[in-house]
Amino acid sequence: MPVESIIAAAVSGAVTLIGVLIANSKSQAVTDTKLEELTREVREHNHFAQRVPVLEEKMKVADHRIGDLENKLENLT
Repeated sequence: MPVESIIAAAVSGAVTLIGVLIANSKSQAVTDTKLEELTREVREHNHFAQRVPVLEEKMKVADHRIGDLENKLENLT
C-alpha cells in the first residue's frame, strides 16, 4: 500500500472524526436544551398540582357558605 494512500486514509479519517465530534456536540446542546425545557415544564406542573387541592378545599368552603346563605334567605321569606 503506497504511503499516499495511507496519508489520504488518515486525513479522511481525521476529517470524519472531526465532523462526528462537531455533530455530537451540537446534538448534545439540543438534548440539553430540551431537557432544560422539560424540567421547567415538570416544575410548572408540580406547582399547579400542589395548588389544586388547596383550590378544591376553598371551593368546598365557598359552596358550603353559599348553601348557608341560601338557607338563611329561604328562612327569611
